[in-house]
Amino acid sequence: MTSMTTIDGRRARGDTSRRAIMRVAVDLASVNGLEGLSIGSLAAETSMSKGGVVALFGTKEQLQLATVAAASEIFIASVITPALEGRAGLERLVVLLDNWLRYSESRVFSGGCFFAAATAELGSRPGLLRDAIAQLIREWHAFVQGAIERAVAAGDLPEITDARQLTFEVTSLLDGANDMSLLFDSSEPYLRARAAIAKLLG
Repeated sequence: MTSMTTIDGRRARGDTSRRAIMRVAVDLASVNGLEGLSIGSLAAETSMSKGGVVALFGTKEQLQLATVAAASEIFIASVITPALEGRAGLERLVVLLDNWLRYSESRVFSGGCFFAAATAELGSRPGLLRDAIAQLIREWHAFVQGAIERAVAAGDLPEITDARQLTFEVTSLLDGANDMSLLFDSSEPYLRARAAIAKLLG
């Protein structure tokens, strides 16, 4: 009779294997696009059989959606969670935005920001993948807006600050720095984005 310890061990190994495979998947998708991610390409990169990948993820669309979810977890761990350690207000907002720039600049994903790449790829293509990306972008923007609103409430930003407008401006600077850095293989866009954000936040 199989013991619970044996079952738990198998499950743990399966979870570890899945996480390792998903890390490869998100990196591939950041460079080749979600549509370029297939069961065959992932199997080749991880030295797994196609049947093994199918057993873990099912269809190509399920693999793509799992990749989006895995990318979101990595983004949260890289950008959001560390910012929560700072004091709510301008301090947290500044750290949050700088974390995003570091996340893009350090190439946590080989293709730069996973979500910027996915937005460019899927923006005009309706479907479950686009919906998933759009929802995560909405949540990110809402988080930034909330951080701005808390900075206003703390007296760190002027009361007349339009939090929604400022959210649009700073996230546009982040996305622009990511895109220009990739296109020109340069770190200068991050310096310019930091200077522009500092100016916006006074």
